[in-house]
This record gives sequence, C-alpha cells and structure tokens, in this order.
Amino acid sequence: MKLGFVFPGQGSQSVGMGKDLYDEYEEYRKVYDMAKEITKENISKLTFESSEEELSKTKNTQIAILTMSLGILEILKNRGIESSFSAGLSLGEYAALANCKYISKEDALRIIKKRGEFMQEFVPEGKWAMAAVIGLENSKVEEICKNITSGFIVPANYNCPGQVAVSGEKVAIDELIEKGKDFGARKVIELKTSGPFHTEKLEKASDKLREELEKIEFNINEENKVYKNLDGEAYKKSDDIKDILSRHVKSPVRFSKSIENMINDGVDTFIEIGPRKSTFWIYQKDK
Repeated sequence: MKLGFVFPGQGSQSVGMGKDLYDEYEEYRKVYDMAKEITKENISKLTFESSEEELSKTKNTQIAILTMSLGILEILKNRGIESSFSAGLSLGEYAALANCKYISKEDALRIIKKRGEFMQEFVPEGKWAMAAVIGLENSKVEEICKNITSGFIVPANYNCPGQVAVSGEKVAIDELIEKGKDFGARKVIELKTSGPFHTEKLEKASDKLREELEKIEFNINEENKVYKNLDGEAYKKSDDIKDILSRHVKSPVRFSKSIENMINDGVDTFIEIGPRKSTFWIYQKDK
C-alpha cells in the first residue's frame, strides 16, 4: 500500500468542525494553541462558537481549515500514520507543504492568515460567487462559461472527473444554476465562498501575497512529493515556489491532475484530511 494525503479547501468548513477531536486529543489542542499564539486570534472559539456567516468569511475560513488539518496530521503522526505524497485543493496545498516539510507549520499558519486576508480585502467591487458543476466534462463546462453573457464566469477548480467549480459574478452563477440541467449538468451547487477566487480578478491579492511569501523559508525535498495546484505536477527543486504560490490565487486549480499524477506515481490509497465532521475519509484504488 502506498498512502497519499489530500487536503480540502475553502467551502468545506462548518461551525463546530473538529470539536470532538479538540476535546479528545492533547496534540490536536496544542496546534490550536500554536495558531492562537501566531495569529493573535482565538481559532478554537472562531471554529467552534462563531456563526456560519462569520466562519465563512475568507480570512476566517482559511486559517480555521488549515489549523484543523495540521491538528489531524499530528494525531495521525503520533499513531505512525504518515505519507510522503501530498496534494491540497487551494489553501489545502499549504497543509500538503507542511506535511512534507517544505514549510514549517508555524510559517504555514502565518502565510495562510495573510492569504485569507488578502483574498478577502482585494476582491473587486461587485457580487461574486462560486458553484460546482457536476456531471459534465471539463471542455463542456469551459464551453458553457463562454456562452453565458450575463456576467464574468470561468472555470476555477478542476476537482475531479465530472466536477468543476466555476467562479464569477453572482448574476452569471445564478444563470448557470438556473440553466444547468438544460446545459446537461446533473446538478449545479452554489458553494460557501464569496469571491472570484482562482481567476484574473485576484491579481492584486496575488501581488500582495508574493510580497509576504518573500518572508517565508521553503525547502523543496523531492523525496517527499507535493503536487501543485497550478499544473498538477510534483514540485521540483528548480521551481520558484513563491512565484507558483502567488500565481495560484489567480489561476485555475488543477486538482484532478494532481490526483492523476499521484496515482501514476504509485499511490493507491488516499486519506482526505480536514473537515467532514472530523472523519478521516479513505479512498482506495481498486486492486
């Protein structure tokens, strides 16, 4: 068995996520203590006691999900469950980088706090939304987006075969939701996000993030593979990781390509680490 860890992104949050783990595991609580010290915010209170509206603010969602993911990693590590193959969707890539020791847990928390703030602060004026299109090929979703004329809309996250998240103006997302089945989609579901993430509209946030990334130390070790959102390929020592991570916020996420490449590299068992009511969801390739 070759194990791979995958980490979810924004939209998977819910108030109270991880409370059972926090109550039971000391190592999990220590991660929240560390996050509080670094961010100067009470992440446990934010995660367990705030409203869905407050937790769903980008600046809060990203740090809450990362803290939970890092806490679960500590629980697994203390039980001898580790992997040198990782990928994460959007902000989940930072948990993957921390898992493979490309970045320290402390620096991951520092930079995600800034990333969430920038992605919220520098959203252009207007009403924005995201939605998951289920049951269509990538090319069909791309074609549909080009044919919607009510507003800006583009593919943002290529999650897996048959599921693409699109991002854009709320009016265009609403049109897609209304006409989704006419376009041939099995369903179109609006996501719990509030900005045109992974599109050209986040140019300013990308620039600000690049400035902060210059303050962070990274160490790419190719023996531990992290598959990047930008193109689905594993990082190489020659990669400019700071440039890649800054461009990431304004570029589509190629998560399905990351999973495909993990399988090609021999990974046959995947553990998803993050929300989902604190369950370690395990996906295993058929033998």
